[in-house]
Amino acid sequence: MIDFALLSLFIPTFFIVSITPGMCMTLAMTLGMSIGIRNTLWMMWGELIGVAIVATASVIGVSAIMLQFPQIFNVLKLIGLGYLFYIGFNMWRSKGKLALSLNGHAPRQISKGGLFNQGLITAIANPKGWAFMISLLPPFINKEYLLMPQLSILVTVILISEFTCMMLYATGGKTLGKILSHHNNVKRLNRISGTLMILVALWLALS
Repeated sequence: MIDFALLSLFIPTFFIVSITPGMCMTLAMTLGMSIGIRNTLWMMWGELIGVAIVATASVIGVSAIMLQFPQIFNVLKLIGLGYLFYIGFNMWRSKGKLALSLNGHAPRQISKGGLFNQGLITAIANPKGWAFMISLLPPFINKEYLLMPQLSILVTVILISEFTCMMLYATGGKTLGKILSHHNNVKRLNRISGTLMILVALWLALS
């Protein structure tokens, strides 16, 4: 049904990706500070559905290409890990850009549907999300097992990881907002996140 050795590696690998600051996590943090955890949950539901759509489309699309042109898999993998390394390197060199994204506040009167759509659109329209899924998921698909059972388990792991991390960001939003308001701490956080992203890229290069 699934390669448990690959699954044991996938869980911590994707958790590193999820916990790294990005569009969805920054949105969860900002909404947590401005409208509270309960209202932010509506954005999270939309984001999770969007992530599931992106993950499924990425794997099915890549697997279809692999059947016709197996060599393209290695090209996509190289492009993906190169992109991860590029993002990690830029994050390591960033100078407070994340703090700038926290200056705005979400409208307090936004509807539940509006919050849901905001999360859904953010997840689907995020080019980094597509790059992560295309680069991360295929190496964890074992060709000796059926695709759909593996995909179902991997997507479940992704959704649990994403939800856990968004809750952490939203719950700690107020405290983290104070920490990130200091320029030096922003650089430190970005360097840690960038280093983790580079390590993921290096792992993919060696896999």
